[in-house]
Amino acid sequence: MTAAARVLGRLVERGETLAVAESLTGGLVAADLTSVPGASRSFRGSLTAYATALKGEILGVDGSLLAERGAVDPEVARQMAAGVRRALGADWGIATTGVAGPEPQDGQPVGTVYVAVAGPSGVEKVSALRLNGSRADIRRESVRSVLELLASELGGNVRAQDTEQTGGN
Repeated sequence: MTAAARVLGRLVERGETLAVAESLTGGLVAADLTSVPGASRSFRGSLTAYATALKGEILGVDGSLLAERGAVDPEVARQMAAGVRRALGADWGIATTGVAGPEPQDGQPVGTVYVAVAGPSGVEKVSALRLNGSRADIRRESVRSVLELLASELGGNVRAQDTEQTGGN
């Protein structure tokens, strides 16, 4: 069973919903989730805010924060997760922002990624990742990491069960 299937199963058990905000992953998190039969029982939708301006305009990320630090920042990730949760009316919001390459962005090196989760009762967590590999590797690991972060908040770790999907890495 994939990480996406396990997370969606937990959400259904809890009667909760999920929304996704993506930047560097460009829809891969949503694609992973919607590949699971029955995903619509808990997955509300996603917003791919690839352009920095959209993070502010659609997700409500503070404009001065974006101007000062750029889009690759832990607080930006946190605000993206909270913003998509609010915008799509979900119990949980998760977000990805970072640099997949090939060039650095906002003064951050390739492989710098932040994944975040926002949920009920003020739950907000951000994980900073320093990833290696190709652009595809960085994006794939970002998807796995954001789903694992959510799983940890829902009460479990999905990494051990997700080795087939990620090639055992």
